[in-house]
Amino acid sequence: MKRVLFAASECVPFIKTGGLADVCGALPKWFDKKYWDIRVVIPNYSCIPESWRSQFQYVTHFYMKTGPYVEDKYVGVLQYKLDTITYYFIDNEEYFTCFTPYGDIKYDIEKFCFFDKAVLSMLPVIGFQPDLIHCHDWETGMIPVYLKNEFQGNMFFWGMKAITTIHNLRFQGVWDAEYVKGISGLEERLFTPDKLEFQKDANMLKGGLVYSDYITTVSETYANEIQTPYYGEGLDGLLSARHYDMQGIVNGIDYEIYNPQTDQKIFTNYSVENFRKKKFQNKIKLQEMLGLTVDKKKYMIGLISRLTDQKGLDLINYAIERIADEHTQLVVIGTGEEQYENMFRHYAWKYGDRISANICYNDDLAHKLYAAADAFLMPSAFEPCGLTQLISFRYGTVPIVRETGGLKDTVQAYNEYEGTGDGFSFTNYNGEDMLNVINYSKKVFFENKREWNKIIDRGMAKDFSWKNSAKRYEDVYNYLIGI
Repeated sequence: MKRVLFAASECVPFIKTGGLADVCGALPKWFDKKYWDIRVVIPNYSCIPESWRSQFQYVTHFYMKTGPYVEDKYVGVLQYKLDTITYYFIDNEEYFTCFTPYGDIKYDIEKFCFFDKAVLSMLPVIGFQPDLIHCHDWETGMIPVYLKNEFQGNMFFWGMKAITTIHNLRFQGVWDAEYVKGISGLEERLFTPDKLEFQKDANMLKGGLVYSDYITTVSETYANEIQTPYYGEGLDGLLSARHYDMQGIVNGIDYEIYNPQTDQKIFTNYSVENFRKKKFQNKIKLQEMLGLTVDKKKYMIGLISRLTDQKGLDLINYAIERIADEHTQLVVIGTGEEQYENMFRHYAWKYGDRISANICYNDDLAHKLYAAADAFLMPSAFEPCGLTQLISFRYGTVPIVRETGGLKDTVQAYNEYEGTGDGFSFTNYNGEDMLNVINYSKKVFFENKREWNKIIDRGMAKDFSWKNSAKRYEDVYNYLIGI
């Protein structure tokens, strides 16, 4: 039996702020239980719904010292089994009483240093000895550092491997080096430019990447992009040096949750066989619900996103009045930077019949939009993987994307001469280029409905379930474990 521990700052169904939680919730289920014992550990946040927390069972507790700036801390270990997977929760009221998993970066760095050391300290106490620890993003960056340094004095950890997955390189856990030494207890020798030091500060993700046995990220194009200065966020040199120990593996989506045939959250169920007759009913019902002009012939574009610069919203701001013309409706769901929240509110007020701004995250409404929209817009400046386009395919909604990261890997641009492709894409980060490709998609939608439906057919036929991705992770694990 091969044993793997997933360590992360969030995990579906307990707590979610982004795609990282979906990966940690879905991927472990895809491994054959005859050969793999895969478990997951996350913090026991007070903001995990009580319906879950009330079912967690106490396992043990102990006290642990992290660094000279911090007194001994209580570490509680709780567990819960769901769908054959064992989940552990590291408990400490001081660190994990919160309304959201992340807040002030300085305090986040302290609490995740504590979490990382607690994860390793827990293992001998509970008697679980993984062959490999799979760490996700900067919040778990200190696990490989502790594992290959401080914990090597204990035979229990000899030969244990670490793998780090980069979900978004922009977030790295960077703070003053003296402070990080004081809260982590790590030796002075580790804070050098070839290890944890980063522009005179300390960088948790960098430490994790240096000491991991292998690195993955969430699409092949993004794996190549982050080895260049433009996308590398200051770590392109390190990532280029680890080129042979790194690969991109596209995320999957849960095909049971996102299934237009069975989805209880949408107005009318449909399939690849009957979407031509049924999908539009979702559009009409959503138009009624949101107060838009009710007309099945309107071209509805969806956007579900964090409202940040990364997502290309400055391009949308540049062209929004030309995107949402009298034949087109734009429906937005998301929260984020105030300037973009207010931008969408303003245009929804100005063009109430054709623009709907839902400044919230509402999962029910998101499902309804995936089913109702004709197209989904993702003009990202960079996009490690992207899940929205994968879900769009599933619902017969055509993605319009910029060719970057996972968007480039998963969306094949429509070619009218060859009759191929399942979406529309543009290359340069430019508002006019984006508008041109949106207008091209409108032309196909309004003037050649038969071709449009074939684009949908090809998209709905794609398989982005976790099956393929899990097989590639299994190959990486076997390579590291030496089997």
